[in-house]
Amino acid sequence: MAFSTISDDNPAMSYIDQYKDLAVIEMHRSGIPASIILAQGLLESGNGNSDLARGANNHFGIKCKSYWRGSMYFHEDDDFNKAGKLIKSCFRAYESPIDSYVDHSNFLMYTERYEVLFSYDKTDYKQWARGLRSCGYATDKAYANKLIKKIEQFQLYNYDNYPHPMRVRLN
Repeated sequence: MAFSTISDDNPAMSYIDQYKDLAVIEMHRSGIPASIILAQGLLESGNGNSDLARGANNHFGIKCKSYWRGSMYFHEDDDFNKAGKLIKSCFRAYESPIDSYVDHSNFLMYTERYEVLFSYDKTDYKQWARGLRSCGYATDKAYANKLIKKIEQFQLYNYDNYPHPMRVRLN
């Protein structure tokens, strides 16, 4: 059963409508609040319209890292060479947005520096947002506030209490 949201012509609402069930499934699998997953997806992918989201199905801006063995997508971001010139950064590329969502959860679950996040309550989106920033997920100092703003603007916190969409029974 899919949870319905009215999407109108709003790109953010369309994105939420398209990925909310996946965010809830990943919340139940990983313990990461669905509100955080959706807010990061909205912010990092420009509502699914960024070059990275469209060209590499990467909705979370996750870079390759030295251990990445999957497909890659090169895109200017915030990396500079020794001469101080902006160079293209290596980002993970995925077959589908689903793969991006699953890898995002796995990245947070299995990267040691994010371990502390999983001690937070899954309904405390503000602590999660601040924790992501303090753990170094993003270089933007306003990252936590941007996530919180998206969560509150679109009431994404409501998804943090949703049942698993694949386990909902029809009466």
